[in-house]
Amino acid sequence: MKQRFLSAVAAAAVLAYSGAAQAGMEEAQMWIENEFQPSTLSKEEQMQEMQWFVNASEPFRGMEINVLSETIPTHEYESKTLAKAFEEITGIKVNHQLLGEGEVVQAVQTQLQTNRNLYDAYINDSDLIGTHSRLQQAVNLSDWMDGEAKDITNPALDIQDFIGASFTTGPDGALYQLPDQQFANLYWFRKDWFDRPDLQEQFKAKYGYDLGVPVNWSAYEDIADFFTNEVKEIDGVRVYGHMDYGKRAPDLGWRMTDAWLSMAGAGSKGLPNGRPIDEWGIRMDEGSCNPVGASVSRGGATNGPAAVYAIRKWDEWLRQYAPPGAADYDFYQSLPALSQGNVAQQIFWYTAFTASMVAPKSDGNNTVDDAGKPLWRMAPSPKGPYWEEGQKLGYQDAGSWTILKSTPTDRAKAAWLYAQFVTSKTVDVKKSHVGLTFIRDSTVRHESFTERAPDLGGLVEFYRSPDRVMWTPTGINVPDYPKLAQIWWQQIGDVNSGAFTPQEAMDRLAEEMDIVMSRMQRADERNDTYGGCGPRLNEPKDPSEWLGKGGAKAKLENEKPQGVTVKYEDLIARWSDN
Repeated sequence: MKQRFLSAVAAAAVLAYSGAAQAGMEEAQMWIENEFQPSTLSKEEQMQEMQWFVNASEPFRGMEINVLSETIPTHEYESKTLAKAFEEITGIKVNHQLLGEGEVVQAVQTQLQTNRNLYDAYINDSDLIGTHSRLQQAVNLSDWMDGEAKDITNPALDIQDFIGASFTTGPDGALYQLPDQQFANLYWFRKDWFDRPDLQEQFKAKYGYDLGVPVNWSAYEDIADFFTNEVKEIDGVRVYGHMDYGKRAPDLGWRMTDAWLSMAGAGSKGLPNGRPIDEWGIRMDEGSCNPVGASVSRGGATNGPAAVYAIRKWDEWLRQYAPPGAADYDFYQSLPALSQGNVAQQIFWYTAFTASMVAPKSDGNNTVDDAGKPLWRMAPSPKGPYWEEGQKLGYQDAGSWTILKSTPTDRAKAAWLYAQFVTSKTVDVKKSHVGLTFIRDSTVRHESFTERAPDLGGLVEFYRSPDRVMWTPTGINVPDYPKLAQIWWQQIGDVNSGAFTPQEAMDRLAEEMDIVMSRMQRADERNDTYGGCGPRLNEPKDPSEWLGKGGAKAKLENEKPQGVTVKYEDLIARWSDN
């Protein structure tokens, strides 16, 4: 394997750019020695890969390009450290700007609508894969790597090593985005509290089963009730059994579109996303690229019983079991809550924040012990009562490099070199130690993460397990993410305010998505805006013709079955065996 790697990189460097200047190799050696350790590559292999970058970048030396991503630790490391290294090694200056996720989506949408080159490349969520593959305004990377950009595509890029490549593949089988960082949405809990014999005894006496990692939402609710209303206080501190947020703001939208409905069991079986019905409740029949509706009356499930149940539980748990004021928090206000040390569990927790949750006590983190070891663990998300084997179980963010066709070719090529650099095997292990957002299978299996695993609360075990494929981003059923995503927070925010019931809010949401998709349909039929893969809405029928008959799942008589839990140690053992 090592010899094949050396041969591929060396041959490409010699054939494509024989006699290229050695400018940058001294800098590369310095970075390899002082920063890019550890690595899955030997230092010799790293130098070979950097030689390829030096040679490939020769035509672009002296250029200055602009790229954009959201603000998380991984991208901060890229912006502050890797951009500097890239410039010193290749001579290409990169202004790597960081903004909020919503602002990144807005910038992408603006460039798509105006065809003005705002940025030369974006790291934007693979949630937009349905948008990019349809609008035909994003560079098809499969064709790009085999054609126009073949001479500047790293022969050792190794797409098969990227654990999220399936998330960035369109319905045509082509790769449209290159994963740069990934993090899942998992269950988080205070293992030190769950392990206390007195609390275990008290829980079993009240609920009739063991206190442990909840397998289903019934157990999660029982545990939330237990800590909030039975335990109430630990070590003199008022404690709560749940944490979430509910402010009517844009981040409430992704709180729901990030697979909350499918966690409850809405949608169909299928990975990475349900077919024919996905986690948004949008229906797109097998073998087709045309969404046909979100409403139950059109064969969708956005306002079906499972989706309504999911929204009702979000609202109930937030009000009954979370700390006071949580219903008025937005996403960013809710982040510090867990580190205060007064919450027993959270059903919806992004692993992107692992780094902050293993910060020392001296930084105000009350969820680690005096030695800095986590008192908490992460585990698989509990399943709602509508969930069936074969469905996705949660959400996984895959921030991915995207190049738009409105970007001039030379700038796009320089940006492509930078995208490959920050995801290369030379730098990826070190980058992953900083941001803890794995993109390569070889990285997560590196021995340095075996050593670090006990300090990361289950993150390494999760990403080494076969279960990781059950947590996936938004998929190809969503025809235009920016246009549809903004509808969610406004409608669901009305549940939190009390203006509408969960059923009323989801009825309104489904109807509005269908209205927006009908406009997309007209645009596609007239102008081929979506490449022929825009919506083709079904005519509405009586919902009873769809419910439980190939459309949304019929309402269950019992939405709270017996709670089921599992020992964390048994769960980890299963992951390790696999």
